Amino acid sequence: MEFMGYVRADGQVGARNYVAVIPSVVCATEVVEAIVSQTELTKGYFHHQGCCQLPPDLERVTDSLIGLGANPNVGAALVVSLGCEGVDNEKLVAEIAKTGKPVEIIRIQELGGTTKAIARGIEVAQKLVMAIAGQQREPVAISNFVMGIKCGASDATSGMASNCAIGYVADKIVDLGGTVVFGETTEFIGAEHILARRAVTPEVGEAILKIVEQMERRAKSLGCDMRKGQPTPGNIAGGLSSIEEKSLGAIVKSGTRPIQGVMDYADRVNGRKGLWIKDTPGREPEILTGMAIAGAQCILFSTGRGAPQGFPTVPVLKICGNPNTFAHLQYNMDINAGRILTGEKSIEEVGEEIFAKLLRVLSGETTKGESIRYSKTMDIYTMGPVI
Repeated sequence: MEFMGYVRADGQVGARNYVAVIPSVVCATEVVEAIVSQTELTKGYFHHQGCCQLPPDLERVTDSLIGLGANPNVGAALVVSLGCEGVDNEKLVAEIAKTGKPVEIIRIQELGGTTKAIARGIEVAQKLVMAIAGQQREPVAISNFVMGIKCGASDATSGMASNCAIGYVADKIVDLGGTVVFGETTEFIGAEHILARRAVTPEVGEAILKIVEQMERRAKSLGCDMRKGQPTPGNIAGGLSSIEEKSLGAIVKSGTRPIQGVMDYADRVNGRKGLWIKDTPGREPEILTGMAIAGAQCILFSTGRGAPQGFPTVPVLKICGNPNTFAHLQYNMDINAGRILTGEKSIEEVGEEIFAKLLRVLSGETTKGESIRYSKTMDIYTMGPVI
């Protein structure tokens, strides 16, 4: 089983071939926006971090930006620094360079301000685009694929249809030698014991229980229960009565294969195979970023009410469990898994349809979100206060 991808110097395989323009701090965002708006085949990572944070969060942001620059869908990277931020820019550039892809850095303060930085950034970005524009796709084994999975704007159909179909695909990718990463620790609550039973070792099972406990404890530290924010108002309107019910439907998208381990938020796959958990929140901007950091070339996104978010450098394939939503949001949804509920298709049939579409997307076909350029959603998950 193969797809057509861009083989990188470090052996990773990309489904896209972008120049990532990376603000090392939120202060550089508007310079990056201007560079990207003037340069084809560039994508910006518009996060809100990078300074006035505690050291563990600054380290996490640095490592997260490294992972985003190292993602196989990125062919080259331009780091845009203000010049006085807390992110370790030297480490950022050096670690991306270790992947073998071209990487440059510009500093706004050194260049004399935003206008000069924008002009210089456009020049450098154009040079990087020309350096990678001639790269060609070639056939590669599906075992090179890292799939991220996510559900959002869920309703009662998600756990009965779209999550089930994604779970079928997750099992298939694992069986073909690939890697699947799933997260949303908040949506394990009430079902964590089921996931722990699928762990390859007792230690992995304990790690699953631990991240759920930590997530609940973080909410309680603010004097409230997790269940006041999960399920969301939209989930409840869609028929999900409790976080436990939501969790039981959410974990179905991970399939049935053994869970190999738990990854921290800024961890990259780096050769790991099989099914892995990444400790993330459930909100789209942070978890989509976490999947891209891991090295995912495509993300399968289950929804019932209709979540439109994409991601800058990683195509997001929308699998809709609600047939009414699919019809109403036809320009945002890619696959109608609601046919499982209407009896038109089985889980396996929709799963095979998703898999066939996935191979085409990995080989260059655009998702609906990409076609309308709804792909800027991102942010980095941090733990401490802004100080």
